[in-house]
Amino acid sequence: MTMNVNSKDRINKIEEVQAKEQFSGTFYAISNGDKLTGSYGYANRAEKIKNQINTRFGIASGCKIFTSIAICQLIEKGKINFDTKLKECLSFEFPYFDEEITIHHLLTHTSGIPDYFDEDVMDDFEELWESMPMYNLRRLQDFLPLFQNEKMTTELGTFHYNNSGYILLGLIVEEVSGLVFSDYIQQFIFKKASMTDSGYFEMDDLPGRVALGYIKKPDGGWRTNIYSLPVKSSSDGGAYVTAEDMISFWDALMNARLLTKEMTQTLLTPRVQVKDDIYYGYGGYMQTNSEHVEKYILMGYDPGVNFRSVHYPNRNLTIVVCSNKSDGAYEMIKTIEASYKK
Repeated sequence: MTMNVNSKDRINKIEEVQAKEQFSGTFYAISNGDKLTGSYGYANRAEKIKNQINTRFGIASGCKIFTSIAICQLIEKGKINFDTKLKECLSFEFPYFDEEITIHHLLTHTSGIPDYFDEDVMDDFEELWESMPMYNLRRLQDFLPLFQNEKMTTELGTFHYNNSGYILLGLIVEEVSGLVFSDYIQQFIFKKASMTDSGYFEMDDLPGRVALGYIKKPDGGWRTNIYSLPVKSSSDGGAYVTAEDMISFWDALMNARLLTKEMTQTLLTPRVQVKDDIYYGYGGYMQTNSEHVEKYILMGYDPGVNFRSVHYPNRNLTIVVCSNKSDGAYEMIKTIEASYKK
């Protein structure tokens, strides 16, 4: 572990949670210029290759915010707006979808369309690939047969977390920009944010320094998640990043290098109450108090993938935790958050 902050108590608490959870991954925290970084476990268990601070991890739904920013950039250019209807953006047929669905609804998970992976219906992501082989999902439009001809599941305007909506947003980015979604994100988000190690990779053609995702077997052993996820990262999840790249991302976003100040505020404004003090905006979850947003929250979960990141705008604190197991990131980030509280 590399520690750039002289805090023995903080280190001890992190070591305790790592030992308890057997956390495998990397974390990076920065507060007023002081950095705290560390890595545990193996990126490749068979070869005994350890996770490092520059290891690339899948972050599952943690990358939905990149899709949101891409949409906001296209809105800034006057190509579309938040009230643009889905039927005006895409030429694909959706026979049972409400014709009043807008980009706003898709961004805020309030469209009511069927989610191709609905956690209220199934709890095992791998069930999806019994009817649709994961190796066939290389383009965004390849996801459409999973939900395109299904009926609405909730009323328009009701919050229900929805991956299908972000597939549609990615298709809108492609339609409006003329670029393949992953190419757009690389050019207009990763490059601008100096996220030099990040990308939308294919699991059968991974670059170097990528952590394989691991799933625990009933006998206590481990298997990789190569047959558990779509073969290529998509607009609803699956991008690969380093923890340091995500620190760079937060810095670029909060300092208006990805969007104008006005659009950044629009992206980060609470829109829909999820529960109690937790809201969803156009770019992810956020925790609020009576006066302002206390922290912005990114999270992602896939088999063999666990990701959490928070940014406290009024405390100048950012934390990123990437794990190549199905759990552990939440426990790690809560421990690090608590260690920074005054």
